[in-house]
Amino acid sequence: MNTKILVFFACFYMVTSCSSLKTTSTDPALLPPLSHPGEGGYVKGELIYSLDNRPTPQVHASTIVETPSGMVSAFFSGSHEKNPDVGIRVSRLENGKWTWPVEVANGVESKDKRYPCWNPVLFLPENGPLMLFYKVGPSPKTWWGMVITSNDDGKTWSEPVKMGEDPKIGHLLGPIKNKPIQLADGSIISPTSIEYDGDDNELYWQVYFEISRDMGKTWEVVGPINDGVEFDAIQPSILTYQDGSMQVICRSRQDVLTQSWSKDGGMTWSKMEAVSLPNPNSGTDAVTLADGRQLLIYNHSTKKGAEPKGRNILNLAISKNGKKWKPVMTLENVPIDDGYAYPAIIQSKDGLVHITYTYNRRSVKYVVIDPDKL
Repeated sequence: MNTKILVFFACFYMVTSCSSLKTTSTDPALLPPLSHPGEGGYVKGELIYSLDNRPTPQVHASTIVETPSGMVSAFFSGSHEKNPDVGIRVSRLENGKWTWPVEVANGVESKDKRYPCWNPVLFLPENGPLMLFYKVGPSPKTWWGMVITSNDDGKTWSEPVKMGEDPKIGHLLGPIKNKPIQLADGSIISPTSIEYDGDDNELYWQVYFEISRDMGKTWEVVGPINDGVEFDAIQPSILTYQDGSMQVICRSRQDVLTQSWSKDGGMTWSKMEAVSLPNPNSGTDAVTLADGRQLLIYNHSTKKGAEPKGRNILNLAISKNGKKWKPVMTLENVPIDDGYAYPAIIQSKDGLVHITYTYNRRSVKYVVIDPDKL
C-alpha cells in the first residue's frame, strides 16, 4: 500500500473517531426532512427550463449573480460533459421568469478545431463590468482560463480573452467553480485549483488563488496551499469574518470537506484540515451572510452505504464560526440517475439567499431561501 493511501486512512480514522455522530454520520434519518417551497425558510424552487423543452441534452456547473437588472445564471451545456459541442449558456430572470438559455461562449478555435467549455463563474465587481470566467480545453488537466464581460447585465458580451499563464501553475484558470470575493481595497481573489499527474503517475488535486489588484488585467498566483497527498482538494469557496480572517471550504477525494484559514488577506494559508461534514467527491459552495453566519450547500453523503448517497442528497448547513456546522435543510433526497450537484449560492441585497444547482444533468434548479428562518 503506497504512502498516499496510508495517509488517507489515518486521516479518515481521526476525523471519524474524533467527531460526533451527529455531524459526521451520513444517515439521512439524522438530517432534516425533505423541505418543500413554502415550508420554513424555503421560499421557492423551480427549474430554469423544463425537462420537456431543453436547449441541449445535458447541462452542468451552474453559477448565479445578482445584477442591477436582476438575477443572471450561466452553465455549461451540450451533448455531454467533455464533448466539443459544450458551450456556455446564460439565462436571466426577467419579470419572474427565466429567459431561454443563450450560448455566449464556446471553444471554437477554427473551422476544424473546437474544444469543450467548462465551469462558468459569474462575478460582478464594484465599479466594473459583469465578468464571466470559464475554462476551455480537452480536460481539467489541460484546460485554460477565459473571460468575457458584459456592460448590460448579461444581455450582450465582449469577445473572449485568454487569461494568460503563470510560471507556478501554467495556464491561469480563473475561479475554478465558485465565485471570487472582492476586498475593501478592490483586490479580487479567485478561489481556484489544479488537477495534474505527479511523477508517480497519480492524480493530485491542489488549491491555490489568483489575485488581481487591477480589475482583472493581471493576476498573482498564491499557493498551492496543500500538497495533494494528505488531502486531494479542489473547488474552494471563500468565507470571510469580521476580524479580517478568511476560510476556504473545499471538495476532496477523502470523503470529507476540507478547510484552510488566512489571517493576512489571502497571502498565506494554514495547513489544510478536515471539516466535520462528509463529501462524496462533489462540488460545494458557501456564502458569508450579512449577519455574519456562514451558509454551506453540499451533498451530505459519501459514495458508500444506502441511498440517498453520493449526489442523490443535497443539504444546507450553517455555522457561526466556520468550525461547528449544523445541517439545517435537506433540499433533495430522492435518488435519480445523475443526482443534484455543483451548487452555487449567493445572498442578494434584500437578504434572501439564491441557489442554483444541476438537476439530473437535464436542467438547472433555482431555489430561494430566507436565511432568517434557518
